[in-house]
Amino acid sequence: MQALSRADLMSLEQYSVARPSFRKQVLEHKAARKVHLGANATLYFEDRLTIQYQIQEMLRIERIFEAEGIQDELAAYNPLIPDGSNWKATFMLEFPNPEERKRQLGQLIGIERQMWVQIEGFDKVIAIANEDLPRETDEKTAAVHFLRFELSQGMRQAALNGAAIHMGVDHANYTHSITVSEATRQSLVADLV
Repeated sequence: MQALSRADLMSLEQYSVARPSFRKQVLEHKAARKVHLGANATLYFEDRLTIQYQIQEMLRIERIFEAEGIQDELAAYNPLIPDGSNWKATFMLEFPNPEERKRQLGQLIGIERQMWVQIEGFDKVIAIANEDLPRETDEKTAAVHFLRFELSQGMRQAALNGAAIHMGVDHANYTHSITVSEATRQSLVADLV
């Protein structure tokens, strides 16, 4: 997928008018790109549209309209757009109760390196996690991680040809796996074109 440029973004004024319909479009698009792995782990697969929405929202919230500020947002978010040979996802550990969250994050150190995808007929692909900066300490992992799943040409072709896609996590304290729905499979395969 092609990176976003300033020409792809709406001005703050344009966005304020288009936001309700654009937001609705993005939320519908995101529905098929959200993968629950058990009750507390979710992968949100990013693409050009989800990142464009994220940038537009950041520009709106921060009231950024100067060229340098817009370029900074593009530089921060463009790396989250898949490039045709991978999937990129925001991984969230979701525990509503603050005390439970603190306890669980302490027990789930390294979980981001135990996330995987598997194209039917191929070995698991383990996530490359947090390429921007470390998100864990000796005491706990973070609730949010950024993952990249790099696929071989054979895996990519099999997915394009209709192979099932499995996902999961194999951490000692949290294990879960699924086969993604057809809607999710089709949405993710579009990233590989």
